[in-house]
Amino acid sequence: MELSVAFPPAKPCISASKFQAPPTKLYSRSIKIHSRPPLLRLKGAIRAHDADQALSLSGATDDDGFVLEDVPHLTNFLPDLPSYPNPLQKSNAYAIVKQTFVSPEDVVAQKIVVQKGSPRGVHFRRAGPREKVFFRSEEVRACIVTCGGLCPGINTVIREIVCGLNYMYGVDDILGIEGGYRGFYSKNTLQLTPKVVNNIHKHGGTFLQTSRGGHDTKKIVDNIQDREINQVYIIGGDGTQKGAALIYREVEERGLPVAVAGIPKTIDNDIAVIDKSFGFDTAVEEAQRAINAAHVEVESVENGVGIVKLMGRYSGFIAMYATLASRDVDCCLIPESPFYLEGQGGLYEFIEQRLKENSHVVLVLAEGAGQEYVAQSMHAINEKDASGNRLLLDVGLWLSQKIKDHFTNTRKMAISMKYIDPTYMIRAVPSNASDNVYCTLLAQSAVHGAMAGYTGFTVGPVNSKHAYIPIAVSTVPFLLWFRINYFLCRILYIEVLGLWTLTNFHFRPAEALETTCNKNECINNLLIFSCNEPFMGRLSCVVNGNGLAACHRNHKYSQIDRQDVG
Repeated sequence: MELSVAFPPAKPCISASKFQAPPTKLYSRSIKIHSRPPLLRLKGAIRAHDADQALSLSGATDDDGFVLEDVPHLTNFLPDLPSYPNPLQKSNAYAIVKQTFVSPEDVVAQKIVVQKGSPRGVHFRRAGPREKVFFRSEEVRACIVTCGGLCPGINTVIREIVCGLNYMYGVDDILGIEGGYRGFYSKNTLQLTPKVVNNIHKHGGTFLQTSRGGHDTKKIVDNIQDREINQVYIIGGDGTQKGAALIYREVEERGLPVAVAGIPKTIDNDIAVIDKSFGFDTAVEEAQRAINAAHVEVESVENGVGIVKLMGRYSGFIAMYATLASRDVDCCLIPESPFYLEGQGGLYEFIEQRLKENSHVVLVLAEGAGQEYVAQSMHAINEKDASGNRLLLDVGLWLSQKIKDHFTNTRKMAISMKYIDPTYMIRAVPSNASDNVYCTLLAQSAVHGAMAGYTGFTVGPVNSKHAYIPIAVSTVPFLLWFRINYFLCRILYIEVLGLWTLTNFHFRPAEALETTCNKNECINNLLIFSCNEPFMGRLSCVVNGNGLAACHRNHKYSQIDRQDVG
């Protein structure tokens, strides 16, 4: 549902952006428009949209094509809420902050590579401390909850929320909700202080424990109201953030002065809009250890076939990045790109060719890849976990057995299969240095946002600048579809050691530059290329400034035809 409203030029705009995506069923709610002090000056007539709606497909722009994806504020439904000077102004330790308060005019652009004359595009509010806050430090009672699966860095986020609230804003009353969402109404809370959380970042897992499911919006908000909690920090993935959006809406409907802040968490790195999710770098680093082990194993035997299964229910970011970082992988299979086993260009043919060339082959497999084949062969029934996620079958074991049977029975060729499954090992470790710094920034940005009165938001880097993003935007399915399609299913540019890795292009082998090559037919669109000349590139091709491509290990150079990114 949409309402067109004309504002004077100085009024703020709350809008949603335009996206082209697969049809998505959106639900409508009654629109509530409240007065609010000017926060961002835009030009011309604009349209206001229901902030509670999942996402409107029509965006509001000014004459320059400027779109602000604004986050809700407590004054939207509590217009008389008073503001106070930021306590950081009186702190000697944070004196520098006085000169660097984030202006209400500051925004972060979602798209930084544009053409001359193109619209200014979608923007988000910049994260950071504001000059005014909407909570007195002594009146704050905050709570922190962790939900869903484990991820490196959760404890760092918990620690930095506690320390940020206490050291920067003088908040002493901070509660830890144990056991996920159900902990709001079924378990006792834990009092958190900087001393209690001092060393938790050195350990994996979550200090507060976690669980899947258990979300009951009414019970949770009843508990928040009964305990007089006015800041809620929710650490979790896509499903958890959808639950956070429901909590925010219920809080708004009840008119409670409660700020709901989300910190996006998923080891799969499949949260829309933000550059990456915390724990991803650590997971890739750990995944490389398993790949290195597989490579050592298969190099030490004749006809060694190594398979490493990594996490990635719907997206293959971990598998892909670990593959690119390792440089020892022959083929990477991910959920976004279908593959087939038999026939010309199939996986069996590729493995046999690599064994003849190198006497060994290493495959990396995301857990969500090839699930349709496993389900067909095992006649599986779709089951779901407590969070509503489809329970995946073990595609690694299935593929290992299929490959072994094919070469033993069909090709009469002895192979040595080495299967490694480090799925849970890579997520149970403490976060590395880069993730620790990243988690600190996420936590402190969330604290600054909640103290400034923002609610119903998640925080994360957009083009390396931390921003506040409406929860509704970060959890919309077609945005994730767009992101995956953009990065994986067409062209993928990844900067690795100063070089550009280009995948999914038309390939021309060095010995046939003057001939026309058919469009690549690949086992998957990510890493394996073939054409009508008998050639299969190892891993990927590194493109230099002259537009030439050098295939890893093969060292063959050829020209390429780049496809345009849509």
